[in-house]
Amino acid sequence: GTAARRRLDEKHMALRSVVYKAVLQVADMDRGYYAEHPLVIARHPSETDERMMVRVLAFALNADEDLAFGRGLSTDDEPDLWRKDLTGAVDVWIEVGLPDEKWLRKACARAARVVLYAYGRTADAWWRQNQDKLAERNMQLQCNVQEGQAWMGNGGRDATLTPERLHPSL
Repeated sequence: GTAARRRLDEKHMALRSVVYKAVLQVADMDRGYYAEHPLVIARHPSETDERMMVRVLAFALNADEDLAFGRGLSTDDEPDLWRKDLTGAVDVWIEVGLPDEKWLRKACARAARVVLYAYGRTADAWWRQNQDKLAERNMQLQCNVQEGQAWMGNGGRDATLTPERLHPSL
């Protein structure tokens, strides 16, 4: 009962995130944004490389000097990425995956703007082709965005992605 649950909690807490470091160069012609971002990305033991790289892509597509990663999957009250204003209020809340509708409603109540990057079955073929090429412990990444299409590269290995907008911005 309680002792078994405590051992399970202790075992889960003992699992540590794997830290990835990346230097992400963003050239977003659509927004006129050009910058280099040194990133430290904590990948929770239950997170896949695919999900982590979608978080990096979401960062690149929304890059800003104030954009930051949340504390991750183990934290219930933070998004994958967010940007706060000078008062500490959440300006942009960014989620990756297929969160529960209640989670998105909570996000909408806490942020001026909420962005969801959903991925799933259509991403499987892309990931199988690229999984060994993109996620490394230390990365030098480039992301170019033009006309809604993103090109993500890592030292000669690259992928072109076209995010599909499922709901227009308000």
